[in-house]
Amino acid sequence: MKILDHKIKRSELKKCDFLMGGEMVKGVVDIKRELLAIDADLHADIEKFLLENGSKQLDLWGINLYLDGDLVEFDSMINIRPIQNNRSRFVEDEKTREKILEIVRQWINE
Repeated sequence: MKILDHKIKRSELKKCDFLMGGEMVKGVVDIKRELLAIDADLHADIEKFLLENGSKQLDLWGINLYLDGDLVEFDSMINIRPIQNNRSRFVEDEKTREKILEIVRQWINE
């Protein structure tokens, strides 16, 4: 598990310890601090790691990063939060999705 501290190539995701099915890595984005943390068995593990490193719960969103096809999938159990009007695993707010994509592009090159 790591918080990215430099931009990586999409192909470098292959080196992650928790490469799911050989094609996907779990990640959590802190939309306030513009951080991306990756590489754990569960989004909740990355979420906890970010919380221990200064992030706030309301700023964290779980995503899946794919080696092929669309890079980002907005699907995680940590995204279910009725208090923020997000009642599903999907990130329902379009502006939040756009912000997540912007942050992912800051850290991962196609």
